[in-house]
Amino acid sequence: MQPEVEILSGLERRVDVVVSVADVEKQVQAQLKRVARTAKIQGFRPGKAPLSLIERSHGPSVRYDAINDEVGKALDKVFSEAKLRVAGTPNLEAKEGEQEEGKMVFTATFEVYPEVSVPELSTLEVKRVKVDVADDDVQRTVDVLRKQRANYEVKEDREAQEDDRITMDFKGTIDGVAFEGGSAEGFQYLHGRGRMLPEFEEAVKGMKAGESKTFPLAFPEDYGSKEVAGKTAEFEVTVTEVAEPILPELDAEFARSLGQAEGDVEALIADIRANIEREVKARVQARNKAAVMDALLAASSFDVPKALVNNDIEGRIVAARAELKERGMPDADKMPIPAEAFQEESERRVRLGLLVSDLVREAGLQAKPEQVRERIEEFAQSYEHPAEVVAFYLQDRQRRSEIEAVVLEDNVVEHVLSQAKVTDEEVAFDQIMGTN
Repeated sequence: MQPEVEILSGLERRVDVVVSVADVEKQVQAQLKRVARTAKIQGFRPGKAPLSLIERSHGPSVRYDAINDEVGKALDKVFSEAKLRVAGTPNLEAKEGEQEEGKMVFTATFEVYPEVSVPELSTLEVKRVKVDVADDDVQRTVDVLRKQRANYEVKEDREAQEDDRITMDFKGTIDGVAFEGGSAEGFQYLHGRGRMLPEFEEAVKGMKAGESKTFPLAFPEDYGSKEVAGKTAEFEVTVTEVAEPILPELDAEFARSLGQAEGDVEALIADIRANIEREVKARVQARNKAAVMDALLAASSFDVPKALVNNDIEGRIVAARAELKERGMPDADKMPIPAEAFQEESERRVRLGLLVSDLVREAGLQAKPEQVRERIEEFAQSYEHPAEVVAFYLQDRQRRSEIEAVVLEDNVVEHVLSQAKVTDEEVAFDQIMGTN
């Protein structure tokens, strides 16, 4: 008789499975005989030790494995006959109470995958962003590259202004007491680049070498140093040097400094435009993908298996600790990271994964080999030797799988956008690049 699967709540199920003691012992004896052929027991040559000694040394672990194997086969039969898609690993416990002779009964508690219903795509409303790269955008990028390679010329009577290199001595106090990191001599920074707090830069703006000033500065509540966060300090600043940036000319020498071997300025600008357009395309795709996924989630509602969510959380904690270790954090692998920090995002990721998986299956959106190669070739263009990158990705199964996942998501986005109610929105270059 097929065991009855009990519905507990939501996606959680429970079932009792029966295992024959005789079947377990048959498997145990067969395994012990295999172990006996090579087991090294003191006082006996390999393969000559009595089976009774082998059972004393290896019996418990062999029997444990045999029971798990028999329970696993019994559960697989239940899942198959009941047509259940099990999420995660079932939790097994020996059933309490009197049991039939020659039988072992276990209770398995598990979760099943939800019934996912892909929403009617024609009802979704999606805002799709579009960005045009203008000549002015390319020129501003060229100017940024020139600024990054600027030389600085000290000016005796120059007022501090944006992009100048400022050298200063400063001392900060709170209630008359100096605080850690609040004082420095010979400190240099580029004015207007965001290294200093806006209030600090505003106070220094217009000062000349040899001038001093005292001013208050309120630290933000979320400032990195807890010692001063939310407090108001008084700074005494003396500017010792103001240096004007001298930008390199946009000429052959500059082009060669950026890797254009022939010193061809027009070719350099064309390369810069191509790089900008690739970056803009990637950011636009990311924005539009997020909009599509948000629309799918907003139109869907179903429970997600806790087991899958917990697995995602564990993976994110492992990744977080690995990142902390790379940053040199001591004992990063033992650092307590609360699961609650990832709970909401992991639930979202699992729900979206189930939804996208069903949509891919229903609409046949699997990544095609030619799409994968095209995406790899596009990605490789940002490297010095594209052909080598393409060969590497095509030969490395894991790397190729990563690109396949990206292509699959692209297919989903394009499919949804082709059927949803789409509103196009022109976005400025500075906005998509995060520079404004």
